[in-house]
Amino acid sequence: MAQGIWVFVEHADGAIRKVSLELLSAACGFAKKTNGTVGAVLFGTGMDSMVEQVTGYADRIYVVDDERLSPYTADGYTLALTHLAREDTPAILLAGSTSMGRDLFPRVAMRLETGLAPDCTGLEVADDGKLVATRPIYGGKVFCKVSIPDSYPQMATVRPNTFPLEEPNRSGERVQIDAPLQEIDIRQKVEGFDKAGQEKVDITEAEVVIGVGRGIKDPANFKAVKELADVLGATIGVTRAVVDNGWWDVNDQIGKSGKNISARLYFAFGLSGAIHHVLGIQTCKTVVAVNSDPNALIFNYADYGLVGDMTQVIPALKEHIAKAKGEV
Repeated sequence: MAQGIWVFVEHADGAIRKVSLELLSAACGFAKKTNGTVGAVLFGTGMDSMVEQVTGYADRIYVVDDERLSPYTADGYTLALTHLAREDTPAILLAGSTSMGRDLFPRVAMRLETGLAPDCTGLEVADDGKLVATRPIYGGKVFCKVSIPDSYPQMATVRPNTFPLEEPNRSGERVQIDAPLQEIDIRQKVEGFDKAGQEKVDITEAEVVIGVGRGIKDPANFKAVKELADVLGATIGVTRAVVDNGWWDVNDQIGKSGKNISARLYFAFGLSGAIHHVLGIQTCKTVVAVNSDPNALIFNYADYGLVGDMTQVIPALKEHIAKAKGEV
């Protein structure tokens, strides 16, 4: 009988990804309603520190410590997770809507012959224990409710910053699992990694984010934005209009058709405050908006606002911050 809520936990360089902890926090809340248990699933090698980081968020921590699962390969992780889910079928299986989650979960769902709700912006558990997922369709123009009524596990990938982090209050039991992997089963071999461009903090995990909209006017003006980001130690995000113009990478798009962020400090430069963007910044702690239009909607969501041209404000702000830090 399917029971319990499992979260596939991602980690890198010895640290658990924030989205995995967010989903474990949500799973703890759901488990109170269903009187079920929470399971964390960890793959890789040298897992002791990762197990310690999730112990407070789960009742059971399923660990597959195998050098063939480090680093990630689609074959290895698919076989291991499919085997584990068949052996002890959870009612619900969740993962972050990350590059790994989007690659892995459809493969596992196909093998388990169950349904998958991808790229969700909300989850809830109905009174009958069924998962109800909210996800965008038609390029983010419409949100729909998705349920998986007749198969288990009910699977979903969820965008980062959808759920808040809660204080851990459980004491998870480590369960060591041996996955039946054969060398012939894993067709990919990772020889190494090449970083794309300059290393930066992922926008979904950044403490300070500079958001840029159509008001930047010219892609050449990104030079000043990058200089300000360097001074602030910030990560740059953009609106859909900037991406559509080909001025910035879609991986840094904020909003319902992009990513949700939960920055401690968010600067909104030259963006109108359309609802599809605002949905992506709802959990930011402090929002500072700069727009030349005094009636721009973004001011309704900002803690601090300045009416002005961002191309003039940004250099002045950069200079003021640099002076305050004693760098000029």
